[in-house]
Amino acid sequence: MSIHFGGRTLARSQAFQLLFQAEANHLTVEEVLGKDYVIEKGPLDEFAHQLALGAARHDLDAVIASRSVTWTLRRMPSMDRNLLRLAIYEMLFVDEVEIPVTINESVELAKAYGTDDSSRFVNGILGRIQTDIDAGVDVVEKGHAHAAAEAEERARQQAAHEQSYGEDDYPYDDGDNWSGEGQ
Repeated sequence: MSIHFGGRTLARSQAFQLLFQAEANHLTVEEVLGKDYVIEKGPLDEFAHQLALGAARHDLDAVIASRSVTWTLRRMPSMDRNLLRLAIYEMLFVDEVEIPVTINESVELAKAYGTDDSSRFVNGILGRIQTDIDAGVDVVEKGHAHAAAEAEERARQQAAHEQSYGEDDYPYDDGDNWSGEGQ
């Protein structure tokens, strides 16, 4: 599929492609930029460079996780996850772009790059974040508080399971995979 974007939309598309390549290849964005990266249409726009580096340098995953009702970060399609990182960075740190513009552009990119459900998913997450921002909520702090609460709950559940089974009889290795031990 050939996608033709121009201006800042092109820059967002390029930034998304850099984030996606970094994640897919287990590299940093800086490492991707230092190699022969692939973008659909070049040369790399300065705004794309700013967005990709900014989104990569800020821990925005906790913000995404705190607003995603149905998907954990791990289960979320990589395309959606990277579009959200990019959009949230822009919403929080790029003052010259209005939040509704960022959301609209992100939804259009989700339509171009994502699954059939990506545009609705991205729009929903970003809409919830915009509501918080408009209400004066520090969404980064809220994300970190949410992550801490989830970690506490996982630890509580792990302790309860270990108490029920006994430490040596616990049938799960890391909570995700059946080990069959203790049977």
